[in-house]
Amino acid sequence: MDKRSILAILFALLLAIQYCDRAECAGRASKLKVTSSAFNEGGMIPQKHGFNDENISPPIAWSKVPEGTKSIAVICDDPDAPRGDWVHWVIFNIPPTEEGLPEGVPKQGVLQDGTVQGANDFKGFGYDGPAPPYGIHRYIFRVFALDAILDLEAGATKIELLGAMAGHILAEGQLKGRSKKKIDISAEPVI
Repeated sequence: MDKRSILAILFALLLAIQYCDRAECAGRASKLKVTSSAFNEGGMIPQKHGFNDENISPPIAWSKVPEGTKSIAVICDDPDAPRGDWVHWVIFNIPPTEEGLPEGVPKQGVLQDGTVQGANDFKGFGYDGPAPPYGIHRYIFRVFALDAILDLEAGATKIELLGAMAGHILAEGQLKGRSKKKIDISAEPVI
């Protein structure tokens, strides 16, 4: 390797080090604490938050938001779905002064405070709850503190949100809940 190539590599490394002087580079993102008053980490999500029940979003809270945060984003998905990862909620541009989302966030594209909701895999806006076809499924609520307000429209997909967040994640955290198929005990038995 000649001297010019070595200098070019050193220059590129110096730029990368300068660029990566942020928490998210090299997996050093700060940790948000994520909780819910409706269920504990790894606990069962109450039936009322299920798709086939009241289908209202559970309350989600976060803390330890770093300085410089301009917005918060939340993604909820089910990695155990038969067709792979199933998206239940995409919500972003939550004001950084908010410490969580209340129970029953309205199912509309843009909320009064400027928070924007994306599309879920049920083809709707906002939250649609657990509806596992069998067994017990995990539901992961991932919360991201971002150094930007994202330029995405209502109805953005999880993939679009992840792309827009790239390079802007200051901190992240998650809360896992579980749900199982609801059995209708009022139905007539089949003999």
